[in-house]
Amino acid sequence: MLLRLAYLGLTNAFAILRLLPMSDREKDVEILALRHQITVLEQQLSGRRVRFEASDRAFLAALLHRLPAHALHRVRLLVRPETVLRWHRDLMARRHATRSRPKRGGRPRTVRSIRALVLRLAAENPGWGYRRLHGELLVLGVKVAASTVWEILKEAGIPPSPERTSTTWADFLRSQANALLACDFFAVIEHASRRIRVLGATAHPTASWVTQAAKNLVMDLEDAGCPARYLIRDRDGKFPELFDAVLKDAGIEIVLSGVRMPRMNSIMERWVQTCRRELLDRTLIWDQHHLMHALREFEHCYNQHRPHQGIANARPLRALPAPIDNPEQIAPINIRRQDRLGGLLHEYQHAA
Repeated sequence: MLLRLAYLGLTNAFAILRLLPMSDREKDVEILALRHQITVLEQQLSGRRVRFEASDRAFLAALLHRLPAHALHRVRLLVRPETVLRWHRDLMARRHATRSRPKRGGRPRTVRSIRALVLRLAAENPGWGYRRLHGELLVLGVKVAASTVWEILKEAGIPPSPERTSTTWADFLRSQANALLACDFFAVIEHASRRIRVLGATAHPTASWVTQAAKNLVMDLEDAGCPARYLIRDRDGKFPELFDAVLKDAGIEIVLSGVRMPRMNSIMERWVQTCRRELLDRTLIWDQHHLMHALREFEHCYNQHRPHQGIANARPLRALPAPIDNPEQIAPINIRRQDRLGGLLHEYQHAA
């Protein structure tokens, strides 16, 4: 475009030089001839628009924009005078944009590790807005603009902080796991360690029996040093008000699950299902004494030996042992089985 524009300027400069020796009469005759040729061209186009190259538009705009509006309207052109003025405005806008373009590039793209750190902080702290995240980055020695943090969150599709601060039931259970118990009338389970405590069994769960079970639970928790703060239970009518009062005096708050919503007490419900599938459905219970013996044996196996996926396959009262890395120890491995309840439950361990 620039080369063609220079060519047009040069050729028209020679045309002006050619007009210098011409008289006014000769110039008028040439102007009339040009206007007539334009009229013939318009008739042949039959209303079709003439397409001008960018260099042609720039040359005509630079040549005609200084003419007064009334003089411009008298000039015979293939386009309207308003079109010529628009061409000139576009030409000036492009010229201004070219001059205003920065001589160096913008800010460099944010380092990938910083972006990952921002997203991690936002995921682990839903209540933090971009200003709080920006402050935390400064504390860590990472200097970025607050607007950069906002852009990273926006590109990742993370909503503003007020839309992320709502706590779900799963979040509540995870955050309070170390101080949370779940109850299903005859047993209590700790959410953090998955340790089970069998409260007892009776054919007639009276209010006094349930209240005594609560007192036994409180004493057991105090002896074990378990800092429980909440206990989730269902809305069974067998739980008297005194049951909640005993636990409240011990600093344990009662959390009621929703009506017909077993998932709100899912860990306890899962244990009940496990107890039925692995013990009660495979045992013929004779009396209450036999039932308590079976429950105590299952409680010991559950807490001391059975792995749990919810705690990375560890056991409630025993951590996972160190893995065996020595091939010489794996080859002659010797495993011994210990039976409980007549072989109903199996426990495996290394032979001495």
